Amino acid sequence: MKRLCRRLAVAVAVLVWLGALVYLLVLSRRRLPELGAGAGGGGGGETAFNQMSDAEWEDMLEGFDERGYLSARRWKPGDDPYTLYAFNQRESERIPSNRALRDTRHYRTPIIAGGLFVIDRSWFNHLGKYDTAHGHLGGENFEISFRVWQCGGSLEILPCSRVGHVFRKKHPYVFPDGNANTYIKNTRRTAEVWMDDFRLFYYSARPAARGKSYGDIRGRVELRKKLKCKSFKWYLDNVYPELKVPDDSDSQSGVIKQRQNCLESRRLEGQELPVLTLAPCIGTEGVPSSNQEWVYTHGQQIRQQQHCLSLSTTFPASQVLLMPCNMADGKQRWQKSGTHLEHLVSRFCLDSEMALDGMDSSRMLVISPCELSAYTQRWEVPFS
Repeated sequence: MKRLCRRLAVAVAVLVWLGALVYLLVLSRRRLPELGAGAGGGGGGETAFNQMSDAEWEDMLEGFDERGYLSARRWKPGDDPYTLYAFNQRESERIPSNRALRDTRHYRTPIIAGGLFVIDRSWFNHLGKYDTAHGHLGGENFEISFRVWQCGGSLEILPCSRVGHVFRKKHPYVFPDGNANTYIKNTRRTAEVWMDDFRLFYYSARPAARGKSYGDIRGRVELRKKLKCKSFKWYLDNVYPELKVPDDSDSQSGVIKQRQNCLESRRLEGQELPVLTLAPCIGTEGVPSSNQEWVYTHGQQIRQQQHCLSLSTTFPASQVLLMPCNMADGKQRWQKSGTHLEHLVSRFCLDSEMALDGMDSSRMLVISPCELSAYTQRWEVPFS
């Protein structure tokens, strides 16, 4: 008899949980905002969505009281479900831990796990389902999370909805390109479609992704335009304001030196932009001259104030110029490769050969095919 009662109690608890989950899903479908006109994918003007306030949500959810369900699991007032049930550690740190039982219903999250979510089918179809060009498993949680938030939806975690996830000992399928390459392909597609100029931070964190094939993204870009989705800056400002976006305040800076000479910017009469040249290093007590000090940014730019090392063409012997910094300009990206400074688009190296020879009027820094033995391509730089 006791066993029968126990089974009935479990069945009732499951039915109550399912009922609450379905009702929340219905509420979520009702609150899907209408997409505003003028909220383009490139970060232009943003149109405010008609969203319910937190107070309205609490009023609608007042009919549900999960305390009975929690007490059935022998929770105690003051228990913190975010700690006891090992929810995502970063989320636990992001959300204050004094929530306890008074707030176990739901909370919003910037990112979800890939395969564990509930969504209205029509809304899922409207959003474009999964990106079918993704290769197997890996990174789809980033893509669908960015897409849901930027295109008018929201992601919420229900702490009292627990799902058991049992991994197999091995995948029942193979990754033709390898697990790591598949992940890079999937996440690079996500960065290119959804992250706007902030994708440069992705490449800074995942340099192996540069040059990797990521397939045709025109269909996904068109989907973003069709849905009038918001910019990634809106996502950072409104969905995940706690996330610190790297800036140049902690970038590495110093002189870029070749023997006794340093890279220098110089203003010439009659020219609007400064020119890049090589000149004897100057400075006092280890403090470089302001026109010989350079900053290497997280966007892989070599910068001095508002100007960055750039190119107008990427042919051998093209002159290296100082242009207004633009994070979206790939011709402004460089990386240290051993003792060389490699231009990422052309794959040529910064060369001082023409700056050391000839008349003053013809001296300039150029790019040339990289040669390990070329001393004119060897540089001492303050960054790694």
